[in-house]
Amino acid sequence: MGRTSRKKRSTLANRAIVASVALILGGGGLVAVNVYASAGEGSWGSPPDRTRNAGRQMSTIDCPDAGIALPDVPEQARPEVDRELAAMDTQITDAYRQFADRKEQIAQDPNLAENAVLGPLKNKRAASLDRIGIAIERNAAQRPQGLNGLAPCSLRADDDDQGGGQDGGQGGEDGADQGQDGGQDGGQDQGGDDQGADQGQDGGQDGGDDQGGDDGQQGNGPEASDFVDIQSIEPNVDRPRIRRGASRGTFTTDCGRNENGKFNPDNVIAAPGVSNGAHHMHDYVGNQATDAFSSDDDLAGGESTCRNQGDKSTYYWPVLRLQNGQDENDVGADGGGKDQNIGEIQTPSQVTLKFVGSPAGKVTAMPRFLRIITGDAKAFVNGDANANASWSCTGFEDRQLKDKYPICPEGSQVVRSFAFQSCWDGQNTDSANHRTHVAFAQDDGRCPNGFRAIPQLVQRIVYDVPPGPGFAVDSFPEQLHKPVTDHGDFINVFDDQLMKKVVSCVNGGRKCR
Repeated sequence: MGRTSRKKRSTLANRAIVASVALILGGGGLVAVNVYASAGEGSWGSPPDRTRNAGRQMSTIDCPDAGIALPDVPEQARPEVDRELAAMDTQITDAYRQFADRKEQIAQDPNLAENAVLGPLKNKRAASLDRIGIAIERNAAQRPQGLNGLAPCSLRADDDDQGGGQDGGQGGEDGADQGQDGGQDGGQDQGGDDQGADQGQDGGQDGGDDQGGDDGQQGNGPEASDFVDIQSIEPNVDRPRIRRGASRGTFTTDCGRNENGKFNPDNVIAAPGVSNGAHHMHDYVGNQATDAFSSDDDLAGGESTCRNQGDKSTYYWPVLRLQNGQDENDVGADGGGKDQNIGEIQTPSQVTLKFVGSPAGKVTAMPRFLRIITGDAKAFVNGDANANASWSCTGFEDRQLKDKYPICPEGSQVVRSFAFQSCWDGQNTDSANHRTHVAFAQDDGRCPNGFRAIPQLVQRIVYDVPPGPGFAVDSFPEQLHKPVTDHGDFINVFDDQLMKKVVSCVNGGRKCR
């Protein structure tokens, strides 16, 4: 698809109108915006009980996440496996659309879901999984076991536990103090904005609102219970103890705010060679040659929006849209309206890209073309083990949210931040599941065994949007625009000289640009 051009951001008058329409406070609740059905991928486990929710109101389709289940894929098989995984995402998206179109009928006749949605989806997934198995077996000693068990999907009721990090914490390797390395420069002007550590918030913030199926609602999320008044949250940011020998410096690269409007629905890391591999639109700053088909050579030769042209890195994240009833230029395009991402794309008012050190020691240079994905675009159904976005408001950045969008007071702006993985395995620039070659530091700030500390990318993105529940990030259609699905992507294309400067500044305790 062609690039979408940016619309002019809402005026203050428009902001006031939108705020009055989108937000009604009083009576102990919020009026929901954009509620609909969802579908998605779930955790890898035993085949789901496909009929356990018969007769109950359904909201989502859960499918085992094949990408998480395949951490070891031979290098030669990766292109074919990536294509099949992207095809499986499209299969779920198509099934979601069918499910949404027949939601009311399915609620009355669960057999319709099996016959019209789940059965055909299972068959398509089984075929893709079979091709994945063949591709791996062709380049490995044996075929992976258990692939057939990943094919069946199930419906989930509205009142089922919806993963997505209700306790606000994180599990697994990504769970340890995710903002910890971002807090060394305590005097920075962003005051606690970057740290994602232990951002657990009250899981009961939604007040029990049941927004499913409200008449007159459009789109597929979010709902009122996805928003919380930031002033109702207690300060919850902890900073790791700085140890002797810590690397306390910072390096900030200025790459703009995507003022030139570079968007596409590709994901060159997770779905290389696949158009619309993300099924949602991304903002890009830095390298302007980035799309699904970009090679390392393409990136090395690309133009960059970064002030220092030694940084040709790619930085991208899902766009944030104001759900104000205004159509964006991509309303009929893949990644936009075709994938149920609607509303006016918002250009950030500020983007800060900062590389920080380790509280436990010195850092080493990251390799060129290192790829890092932080967060999980499917966390709504996968659970929060890999979730890693933080939401807050200017002036309140000692209060961080994981699975809620903030309602900021008048005069305060929405802040979303990502503290990327800060440990590298010392060998690989990517891995089959795009995660295991990097890791977060442990609770004590040290890297896990076999990993070494690298400069940690900390992103802070600020938006001037109306207060209240009238905005959302783009997502896979089946993920309902939940805040826990937010994520960021980075490909390091620093030249060697500039990367040496980054390491020198960080290890030397200096603040550099």
